Amino acid sequence: MPGTGTGQGRALATPFGRVTGILFDIDDTLVDLGYAMTTALREVSEHLLPGLDQAGWDRFGRIFTHESTHYYDSYLAGELTFNEQRLLRGRAALGHFGVDLVDEVESHRWLMAYADKQPTYVKPFPDVLPLLDALDAAGIPYGAVSNNVHDYQRAKLDSAGLSRVGTLVGTDTLGVVKPDPAIYLEGVRLLGTEPGGTLYVGDNLLLDAEGSTAAGLLGVWLNRTGEPGAGYSGPVVQSLSELVP
Repeated sequence: MPGTGTGQGRALATPFGRVTGILFDIDDTLVDLGYAMTTALREVSEHLLPGLDQAGWDRFGRIFTHESTHYYDSYLAGELTFNEQRLLRGRAALGHFGVDLVDEVESHRWLMAYADKQPTYVKPFPDVLPLLDALDAAGIPYGAVSNNVHDYQRAKLDSAGLSRVGTLVGTDTLGVVKPDPAIYLEGVRLLGTEPGGTLYVGDNLLLDAEGSTAAGLLGVWLNRTGEPGAGYSGPVVQSLSELVP
């Protein structure tokens, strides 16, 4: 099965050295979760915010996807359930526009509608499939390490047409989260490679690039939007197409 190799000794030349395997983050690295989230959010919230202009919807999505992620951190710490952090983020975004989503029935209805719609919009970025084709052709094993639970991310990959990403490590695989070195090293173990010969690519500077580097992998920051790196001087790409010649 593609993407599930166990270190066959083949190597691939990259701008960051020769590697024998590649691990990826999933959300906003392989799949465009930002698009899926903001599109679904608008669809299930328009009845609560009639007449909101595009700038308002952009602000709404920004609050949910970027400015309320401390709730997701609480979920990773075991302080909230996945649905609880989702609802709290939704309440934060709606509350910014004066909508109090406090009624229990209405909250449940909103949450279930979002949970139903969001997966239908999840899709891979355009640079993902060509890269995986190139890795398959070169015989380079690849997989994913995610800061979410295995089964949820497995379903996400499969629904996005990325079932060939066979190796997957979730937060429940070892009971640790990024940037704990063990979660990256478990991905390396499953690939059958060595840390120093394995690229780890992700969109989060701290959790992906720096975290994997600290674990001994070749961490690469995928900076699709050209954000400032706050002093970061390590490997960076703006597209996955830059990983192969």
